[in-house]
Amino acid sequence: MRLMEILGVRVEAPSNQPLVLLKDVDGDRLVPIWVGAIEASAIAFAHQGTPTVRPLTHELMISVLDAVGETLDHVSIVRVEDGVFFAELHFESGVVVDARPSDAIALALRAQVEVWCDEGVLDTAGFEQTQEEDEEVAQFREFLDNIEPGDFA
Repeated sequence: MRLMEILGVRVEAPSNQPLVLLKDVDGDRLVPIWVGAIEASAIAFAHQGTPTVRPLTHELMISVLDAVGETLDHVSIVRVEDGVFFAELHFESGVVVDARPSDAIALALRAQVEVWCDEGVLDTAGFEQTQEEDEEVAQFREFLDNIEPGDFA
């Protein structure tokens, strides 16, 4: 397993499909995970620390976990099959729950826990940054500084 940094959410052209971009903390590999517009908004809200008037689903989930005394320890992106990614929620009690990566990432951001990725996923779906991609990631970070979660609606 490799520790990942959540770089953020972007909209991929020309498909206009949102994706979450993860980066291997100790390496140069990036993993793009395509997500739905609603999930992209939820991740963007959490990534930017944008407060909401009423709890969104992932905020509600964190509140429910707190109410029942359970704590999210970390999330893992565990496999990719035919372009579909699979994740797990790992709780301090030892319970592991299957999840969509978009939900897992949204929860990880809200709970401020780490995101891990299986080496096999990195081998299958990851790619190493080139100088051009380094510049693109820098532009992406600048883009993230100016985007609003509502832009994904």
